[in-house]
Amino acid sequence: MLEKLGNSTMLIYFVILVGITYLMIIRPQQKQRKERENLMNALRVRDKVVTTGGIYGKITKIKDQSVMIEIADKVEIELARAGIASVENRDVAADAANNA
Repeated sequence: MLEKLGNSTMLIYFVILVGITYLMIIRPQQKQRKERENLMNALRVRDKVVTTGGIYGKITKIKDQSVMIEIADKVEIELARAGIASVENRDVAADAANNA
């Protein structure tokens, strides 16, 4: 009788531990990955971005797996999409003009 109670209690603790692990680690990682994927899919020309290396620039051309970024006057670099850390701000006025 006591062995059965001990095994079921251990099983309950294991299920609780797996649930906590899911809620604390796996779920936030999935959410972060989805946000990152949305960021990569929403890149547009004229977006001001920061690369993972800390370089600030403006997107001038978007290719399938890479983007061209203007980092100074007449200086452009090609960077893999995964190398973009964040979008600082978007050129809202230019976007409004293009959509009108």
